[in-house]
Amino acid sequence: MTIPLKWTIIYGPVNSRRLGRSLGINLLPTDYKLCTFNCLYCQYGWTKIHANHLPDKEAWPSVSNIVKEVENVLRTIDPLPAYITFSGNGEPTLHPHFPEIVSEINRLKMIYSPESQTAVLSNSTTVTNSDIRGAINALDVRIMKLDCGNESRFQRYNRPSEGIHFEEIVTGLQMIENVTIQSLFSDGQEGNSHLDDLNSWVEKIKMLSPYQVQIYTIQRGYPSKKIKPLSHECLLEIERRLASENIPAKVY
Repeated sequence: MTIPLKWTIIYGPVNSRRLGRSLGINLLPTDYKLCTFNCLYCQYGWTKIHANHLPDKEAWPSVSNIVKEVENVLRTIDPLPAYITFSGNGEPTLHPHFPEIVSEINRLKMIYSPESQTAVLSNSTTVTNSDIRGAINALDVRIMKLDCGNESRFQRYNRPSEGIHFEEIVTGLQMIENVTIQSLFSDGQEGNSHLDDLNSWVEKIKMLSPYQVQIYTIQRGYPSKKIKPLSHECLLEIERRLASENIPAKVY
């Protein structure tokens, strides 16, 4: 069973398995999921709006409302969060004013919570846009998705919206500073853990030379019947394989 969408701009702080105490910021609409992916494993279920823009600009939360809500929380929360994280109901960098929002949240962080770090959990599809890359690089922590190593598996596993191509994402990721790669592996008919898939994925990870690779599998509900969680031992084997290439990696 998949989980409900976030219905507010601010959620948490949550105890993230990767970031610890994290204050979430949802830049997406609250009544449906908007994403450039329609992943087989998404905890929010199938993507309702499978696109990189919305015809109705009023559907986006306004910059002023986002800033106001974040400021109100940071002024009153105790203890302060370790991370202030852009995530939410889909791909956060799709917000048409994402660079401006990042600038404003960085400003608020320095005023109210200078010990916190700003972070983004992104599916990486917008890294082809130089303005978005600039905003991502202005954050303290950049956690970017790369589940696959080739176009064929990428199309079947992440199911991107039209016009999104795997190699263009890889090229964009090479321009993200100290990038952390997050990769979700699954078993089953349409899983991405078959040997050929892993071989091609490792080659792409070597090209990126990331700060760290975060390896994990399904731990919540998911919509596809053609995948299932990958065993912990298999995840550890992927971690060991990256370690043999001198690439920092951790299983979550």
